Parts: sequence; structure tokens; C-alpha cells
Amino acid sequence: MQAEIITIGDEILIGQIVDTNSAWMAQELNKAGIFVKQITSVSDDRTHILAALEEARNRADLILITGGLGPTRDDITKKTLCDYFGVKLIFNETVYAHVEQLFARFGKTVTPVNRLQAEIPENCIPLQNAKGTAPGMWFEQDKKIFISMPGVPFEMKSIMEHEVLPRLKTAFKLPHILHRTILTQGIGESALAGRISEWEDSLGPENIKLAYLPSPNMVKLRMTTSGPDLLDLENRVKEREEKLRLLISEYIFGSEDDNLEELIGNILRQRKEKLGLAESCTGGYISHLITRVPGCSDYYEGSVVTYSYAQKERLLGVKRETLENYGAVSREVVHEMVLGAIDRLQVHHAIAVSGIAGPSGGTPEKPVGTVWIAVASGGTVRCEKFLFGHTRENNIRVSADAALNMLRKMLINS
Repeated sequence: MQAEIITIGDEILIGQIVDTNSAWMAQELNKAGIFVKQITSVSDDRTHILAALEEARNRADLILITGGLGPTRDDITKKTLCDYFGVKLIFNETVYAHVEQLFARFGKTVTPVNRLQAEIPENCIPLQNAKGTAPGMWFEQDKKIFISMPGVPFEMKSIMEHEVLPRLKTAFKLPHILHRTILTQGIGESALAGRISEWEDSLGPENIKLAYLPSPNMVKLRMTTSGPDLLDLENRVKEREEKLRLLISEYIFGSEDDNLEELIGNILRQRKEKLGLAESCTGGYISHLITRVPGCSDYYEGSVVTYSYAQKERLLGVKRETLENYGAVSREVVHEMVLGAIDRLQVHHAIAVSGIAGPSGGTPEKPVGTVWIAVASGGTVRCEKFLFGHTRENNIRVSADAALNMLRKMLINS
């Protein structure tokens, strides 16, 4: 079954809100065995909505619509759906009773405007909205299913979970859709593609599709397949994954929703060891990532953020002559910074980062994006130079990822 999602609302198109509904619905539909063919956002305009409905009908078997179901004049979805199907609005007593119950719960009386929520297209099946007054609406025509829901996320999710998905699973024999995502770091997309080209060719006969999902300092590899037997799908994907890990084990750091800070935290917690940070160009961002993990106080001692020469000397014990001879962005300085963090914070492991985040401050010898990172663990110090890009925020983010990955590798190897 192919699905299409249509979100209605000027607020989406002018960037006033972000369309999170579509992403959530797509995930849930995939879990149910339904492929999403397209996601479209349209304005609160009758002609635009009608055109989107007709185009979706030609592409998909299931069309899910969110938005425009409020009781005010700018909410035109119900009337437009009536025009599309050639029907009229009728008053539904069951829907009105639900609206009355919601208002009574707060000690209020239904207003004439809210009474309009009980008017629905005569050809639809109303879907109960336990979280609000606007019902969902289920339409069937020419073997196509149209489902209209409120744009308020928690109302839409309630209708999807309790009404839409159970009905779809009951009405149709849906296949299983399996996704498996492998996370890699330290190798670019094109280099990775060349490294695993033969492995990728082997996926075709197994009916497995591969997608490359590059992001700053990371490439995700997503395998997707579908079929009636979930166990068979899992076994075939697992076999392919094992062969992939043999090819690029040094670049794989996790899977699915793993992240570096959680992986590192799990290792440190198991070992009952402590971590400290010495940050310069990242300005505390690595500390932010570490402290996003619940329970990080089990292993995280703190961070020393030293931007100036004076604070690198005072707080981390970096020698003045080292700073003057080599500059803050150098192997020598991050080496002393990371040892200073070990000493001052009294930890087993530490990370130190110093670089030129930009957009200014670069030189021909050290252009913007030059970053030195040091990690220390068990008496071993490793320093590495990186050349990132010209965007400050991106440089900070990828520096943090690179630093955490260096520590992860050192922890595993030790």
C-alpha cells in the first residue's frame, strides 16, 4: 500500500511552524507496513487543496491530511472536502455529544462556533478525537482512502494510534517493512561508497535497498527491505550487516539511534571510570552533549573552557612558552591541555580541543576550520589535526563528534 501525506496550513509554508506531523506519521506508517510515496504541504486555499487531493489520488492508495479542521473561518478543510467529494455537511449527534463532554469537563458550555465541530461531510466515517473537539474523518471512494485529521500534533497522534492504524491493520494484509541503519564516522560518503561497492551489489538479489545519509562528520547507511516474513527479513539483513562490519569495522560506531555520548557513557559506567574535558573552540559544546545523557554524573566530572592564553595557563597548566612558540591551535598545546585536564579534574580520561571555528581568525598556515584534538586515557595521549569547513556552527559540531569518536576508539582499544 502506497500512502501520501498532505499537510494544510499557511503557517507551515511561511516557516512559522515546523511540520513534525509528517515525520511522525511516516515513521508509524512504515512500522505498519505502509510506504509513504510523497509528503506535500499546501496553503489554506481551496483551489490548492483540491489540486493536491487529486494529484495524491493518482499516486497513492491512502491519503492522510492534517490541518484546517478548527472552528474558525480560516479553517476550510471540511468544506473543501465536501466540494471534492460532491457532498454537504451534516450535523452528527455523536460528535456533538463528545464536544459537550469535553466542555463539561472544564465547566464550560459549548459555544455556537464550537458547535460547528459536529458538522462533518455526509460521506465520512467520524474518527473519535479523544484529545480535542475536531473529529478525524475517514472517506472511501473508488478504492482510495482519504483520512483527514487535526493539525494539532497530540490530537493527530491520538487519532492515528487509536483509530487510523488499527483500522488499516484490520482492513488490509500489510507487509513488514524493515529498516536497519549503521552509523559511520571518519570516512566520507564517496570514499565509503567505493570501499563497499561490491557489498552493495550483493544487496540487490536480497531485495535490500541501501541509502547513504550523510551529515556533518557522519554517514549513515540505511538498509531497507520488505516482505511477509519478518524473521526472514531480519536474518537476511543481519547477514548483510555482519559482512559490512568486516569491511569497515574501523569506521562503524553504532546503529539506529545510537550516539557517541551515550556509547562512551556506557563504557565509562561499566568501568567505573571518570571523564573530564578541556574545551576551547567548542566552548562547552562537548560538555553539553555529554550532559544530555541521563545519569552522566556517574562518570562525568566536568569541563574547563579556556579561550584565552591566560586561562589555558592558569586553569590547565599549559606553559606560556608552548603557547608562544606554537600557538593555541597546535599539537603541543592540546597535548598539554589534555594532560592538564587529567591532572586538574582528577579523571581517568580526558578530551582537549583547540581550533579556529571562524569565520575569521584563520591564516595561510592555519586556515579557518583547523582543529587539533587530543584524547588521553591510561597514560596514552593521542593528538590529531583536522581540517573542517568555513562555517562556525558546523566546525563546532563536527569537532565535538570527532573528539568523542577519538575517545570511543581509545576506550575500545584499551
